[in-house]
Amino acid sequence: MPLFRRSDGVVLKNVPPVRRVMPYLMPTRNESVVYHENVLDLTRTTPWLKAFNDARPDGPKATLFHLFLWGCARALHERPGLNRFVSNGRIYERKGVFLSFAAKKGFRDDAPLATIKKEFPKGETFEECVQRLTAGIKEGRSDKLRPVDKEVKLVTRMPGWMLHAALALMRFLDRHNLLPHFMLKNDPMYASVFAANLGSVGIDDTFHHLYEYGTVSVFGVLGVAGPRIFVGADGKPEVREGVQVRWTFDERINDGLYCAASLKLVRDAVEDPERVIGKAG
Repeated sequence: MPLFRRSDGVVLKNVPPVRRVMPYLMPTRNESVVYHENVLDLTRTTPWLKAFNDARPDGPKATLFHLFLWGCARALHERPGLNRFVSNGRIYERKGVFLSFAAKKGFRDDAPLATIKKEFPKGETFEECVQRLTAGIKEGRSDKLRPVDKEVKLVTRMPGWMLHAALALMRFLDRHNLLPHFMLKNDPMYASVFAANLGSVGIDDTFHHLYEYGTVSVFGVLGVAGPRIFVGADGKPEVREGVQVRWTFDERINDGLYCAASLKLVRDAVEDPERVIGKAG
């Protein structure tokens, strides 16, 4: 057992011996990485999103990425074995569901990225989720400095050697559960899932690495929505609208079968929102 408790997770007890030894056999996330790919059928999704937005003309517009994030949060709440991370050789279950994602502050090549971290409470409706995320993205794209922006601005003013030493100290404190909660709560690298909507900037066919800094164990990349080839009911190929999702996850948190079954819940939410969420109107 660790000497100190973490503010963001609870160390798991009764972990099977093979899984307990895995963080020592594979100490880093990127040597423990597993890749998983889905192509999601948007035949029912796009009309549902249109009907949802048409029924709420004065509200924020729901997007495919909103639905993807909501589906990720639902999966993490229903399958908490995916909401885990490894720190200093121990496996923890996270306290709460947190998703991080990046949004361009403008549609220019040189526009900076705003990285946003949000908690997703259990039982939140899709409509509530859209309203909250829209407000969060608007704030992230504004010129107002958020706590995480102030922290980054401060540390990047340090000379290289001092920054290296400061990060080494943070990693040491994190490994020994001594990093203060105020330093974790706003940091987007301490989250359940990091999601990237690369399709919004026309990028497809991309897997993303995991970060060694922080505790993110799952990275999801949403690609470009457009024509895809699917197998029809008659076994013949047919073209329908679809989108590629590529996942990267840390195998040490749980076995591949559990993780794949958990990620299927995301697929269900995106492909058939009427069944999972309800009628759009």
